[in-house]
Amino acid sequence: MLILVTGGAGFIGSHLVTALLAAGHEPRVLDALLPAAHRTAPSVPDGADWRHADVRDAEAVTDALRGVDAVCHQAAMVGLGKDFADAPDYVGCNDLGTAVLLAAMARTGVRRLVLASSMVVYGEGRYACARHGVVRPGPRRPADLDAGRFEPPCPRCGAPLTSGLVGEDAPADPRNVYAATKLAQEHLSAAWARATGGRVAALRYHNVYGPGMPRDTPYAGVASLFRSALARGEAPRVFEDGGQRRDFVHVRDVADANLAALYGTDALPEGALRAFNVGSGDPHTVGETATALARAHGGPAPVVTGEYRLGDVRHITASSQRLRDELGWKPRVTFADGMTEFATAPLRAG
Repeated sequence: MLILVTGGAGFIGSHLVTALLAAGHEPRVLDALLPAAHRTAPSVPDGADWRHADVRDAEAVTDALRGVDAVCHQAAMVGLGKDFADAPDYVGCNDLGTAVLLAAMARTGVRRLVLASSMVVYGEGRYACARHGVVRPGPRRPADLDAGRFEPPCPRCGAPLTSGLVGEDAPADPRNVYAATKLAQEHLSAAWARATGGRVAALRYHNVYGPGMPRDTPYAGVASLFRSALARGEAPRVFEDGGQRRDFVHVRDVADANLAALYGTDALPEGALRAFNVGSGDPHTVGETATALARAHGGPAPVVTGEYRLGDVRHITASSQRLRDELGWKPRVTFADGMTEFATAPLRAG
């Protein structure tokens, strides 16, 4: 198949292009090389058709779609950014860019889309109260965070909660600008599918890490921040008390999930969007992750700072059983092996 990969020069996109080539497909890469994500020229694998263009450029996107069988839409501005002043950039890159792409797909007759979504659309994870059952806590209050009370309480009685796994049918509750734009991408894609008879697999990535991850920037993930600190000989700085639970999934497993979704879109009903969580199924705390990286790297032990960022959620782990059952995907890289590799793997400059 000829597959257009938007954002194909990025961290996840480049691994996906490599996986597509290995599987005998023809990837066509379209990437704007935005400075926030790219500080050096990309290294596009031999065999990929390279297009340097912005996904918001309708003419360039239309040209890139010629002859294409399906699209893997990875292009996005990621992370929490610096502050709310980043909002127009996030909306422009993520939502306007997706709208331009979908409009071009509607014109050119491309009807298969794999969308890179995110677990951030859920907001906080799944919680249960011993008295009130499953509940959805509201945003954590700065006064509680300042006092070191990081666990969200039951919104009805204030009692402690037990966290669990989120399923794809859980209500969305985006809690920062990036999360809102990722949910908007899903809504736009669902509208496109209904209007055109297209099919969409929306992959809700968890905390993706691995070789080639960008170094520490305001848009980098926490694993990259820890790894970058160790490369400088510094102790990783762990926010809150380190007890935040996340599901760290290796980038090669995420690339495999994209291939499984490409093959599985034909089985979806016309006009449908189907969401799939993409996680390892082996959640760990942020503190455990920093410790594993420090030990594998041979660097200083992490420092728990008690700092926090408004908009961060406490626990977000989800079941990826739907992806396993319906598309036959399963992760191959264990947490221990992945963190050992990542502790010394090269990072990209941007």
